[in-house]
Amino acid sequence: MNPLLLISFLYLTSSLTTAAQIAGSENWPSFRGNVQLTGVSPAKVLPPLTLLWSFKTDDAIKSSPVISNNTIFVGSDDGFLYALTSTGTLKWKFNAGSSIEAPPLVLDNVVFVGSLEGVLFAVDATTGKQKWKYATEGQISGSCNWTYGPDGKQKRILFGSYDYFLHCLDAETGKLLWKYESGNYINGAAAISGKKAVFGGCDGILHLVNTYTGKASGNINIGTYIPASAAISGDLAYFGNYDGVFYCVDMKLKKVKWKTEGGGPFLASPAISGNQVITGSQNKIVYCYDTRNGKMLWKFKALNKVDASPVITGNFVVVTSADGRLRFLDITTGSETWKYEIGSAITGTPAVTGKMIVVGAGDGKVYAFGK
Repeated sequence: MNPLLLISFLYLTSSLTTAAQIAGSENWPSFRGNVQLTGVSPAKVLPPLTLLWSFKTDDAIKSSPVISNNTIFVGSDDGFLYALTSTGTLKWKFNAGSSIEAPPLVLDNVVFVGSLEGVLFAVDATTGKQKWKYATEGQISGSCNWTYGPDGKQKRILFGSYDYFLHCLDAETGKLLWKYESGNYINGAAAISGKKAVFGGCDGILHLVNTYTGKASGNINIGTYIPASAAISGDLAYFGNYDGVFYCVDMKLKKVKWKTEGGGPFLASPAISGNQVITGSQNKIVYCYDTRNGKMLWKFKALNKVDASPVITGNFVVVTSADGRLRFLDITTGSETWKYEIGSAITGTPAVTGKMIVVGAGDGKVYAFGK
């Protein structure tokens, strides 16, 4: 390998590893916790928990909250992005002009979030003041992700839109660097592995895109809508489709390694730990598959749809669902070890740190749980 390329690769790998470590056990800066979207918290939270506080917005919350430097950030259908203290008081709110269903991303004290009007905003995390905005031609439902440019210094923001494009912007200025066209709406976030962005969409294709150039580096035709984000572990990507088929794709070989059928529509993104990949379905079931062969290890049935993505914390899986319950499941057996009934549907992913677990609900409230 060219020595300069090797140095660049090692710098990038080191930088992304450092970024994952920065998240730490007290921060949850993105809706799946890291750029690979694995849904694993560094914190090891033990139930039972207590409701610490709740905060009311003016409409339903479908956005997944994130936590950075003791501040909770979450969007609401009332059109505002909220910043809350760790005790549940309002620090500031930012008017986005239309509903925010997308989860925010916090990077370098800036909050990046998209609206249903198709505008991506960069907002100062301390003051709530807009730094820049960028307009697409379709709604933004999924979270942003980020990576470095070829120089190993420039930070890039990647996100999908209903205008069919994956957009790549300079994080500092909001300038468009490239955009990659898919064949239909993009609902989820792009997972990042090295210089590869991986995402599915309503065109039924798992897209592999070079983050430096914005060019396709290989696509896998799944044939049916992929409504949620994929999660990456090594060379493998895990995701479900709308027909209830769950896939493991080898990105290096660009082919399906295994798939399982018989689930309901998968709108949740999976969580990966060791040889377990865990996800929820609209058929009310949480599934745990063996990452190596797709064998079902266990399943748990909720009382309503499980569109929210699960989060792994130590020996537990944190699950929320449309039945309005926050649950802890034993990661080995899938048995329920603790639950709390909020009473309003939850579609967003919980933010899980060592201090608290935060969720938003259909009643417009943000709920914080802890010891």
